[in-house]
Amino acid sequence: MDNSKVYIPWDFMEAFIKDAFKAYGVPDQDAAVCADVILESDRRGIQSHGCNRLKPIYLDRFENGTLLPVTKIDILKETPTTVVLDANDGMGMVASKRAMEIAIDKALKMGMGGAAVKNSTHFGIAGYWASMATKNGLVAICGTNARPAVAPTFGVEPMLGTNALTFAIPTDEPFPFIMDCATSTIQRGNIEVWAREGKDTPEGAVIGQDGRYLTDSKQILKDLLNGTAALTTFAGYKGYGYSTVVEILSAAFTGGPFMKALSGIDENGGSKPYHLGHFFFLVNPEAFMGLDLFKKTAGDICRALRASKVAPGKDRIYTSGELEYLRYQKVKDLGVPIDASVQKELLEVRDKLKLDYVFPFEK
Repeated sequence: MDNSKVYIPWDFMEAFIKDAFKAYGVPDQDAAVCADVILESDRRGIQSHGCNRLKPIYLDRFENGTLLPVTKIDILKETPTTVVLDANDGMGMVASKRAMEIAIDKALKMGMGGAAVKNSTHFGIAGYWASMATKNGLVAICGTNARPAVAPTFGVEPMLGTNALTFAIPTDEPFPFIMDCATSTIQRGNIEVWAREGKDTPEGAVIGQDGRYLTDSKQILKDLLNGTAALTTFAGYKGYGYSTVVEILSAAFTGGPFMKALSGIDENGGSKPYHLGHFFFLVNPEAFMGLDLFKKTAGDICRALRASKVAPGKDRIYTSGELEYLRYQKVKDLGVPIDASVQKELLEVRDKLKLDYVFPFEK
């Protein structure tokens, strides 16, 4: 375990996050959803989207008006297999839950279901929503656009978002196959973590206006904010292509804005809502050759991959979703790992909102 981090009980952190959201006017049930999504990131070891983002991505945005605490969801269009929702700049996590619930119901009844959300905000890890599908025996493909931070291949200007593209597949194992990652080499959240820890960003992940790669994490965050740096796409042209697919689907299925229009900055340089778009496509294996056969086949493929010959110097082979599952088995009884910089932020939030909590690291 990382001795530089303090482990806080899961139920303690869940209650604190929920109360922090409620203090800003988020309804109780919605606050519970948001707390669970955030903590799921930490359960899976995805610190770039966990508790470290409570203040900067959610609470700070309540204060600058780019995120509304009460989520008013409108149905813009609906068919037997699809639905389009308007989140009206409310909580992306709340709108995504509603979208997934509708899509799951349609997929279970009709064999396939799809949902799209417009005028939304940050929805946490895409894998959370994809996992809702696998728990119901469904295959999921989910994605979202994001504020521009990524340059097209051979470019230096931030045009695309990190644009997560996620696949989730039920298996006969204790965990599903989940491929949940950004289409950029890294995410902004990773850089935030490295900046907190005083670490450099790996060379090749961020490019400057002069075409040189940048590594100073703290400076990169400033440069990303003013548009003089951009993240690179994974695997060059391949990641660029997938990112563009996500951008098109997120905007075109919803009739929403895209790329530079998602900057969160108005014509006067002030803050404005991001108006993000999400999509969720679900397939029911029962409509093909049956769920049991599907899950066994998926499990057999994953087991065969893990049983294949291991490279010299490596311990073993993993399949997507397995590492996240194993990480949680290690920390589920320890608690949420919180580093020193996040501890400081949690105290600031508590004191500002006058919440009655004493954190374990204060004792």
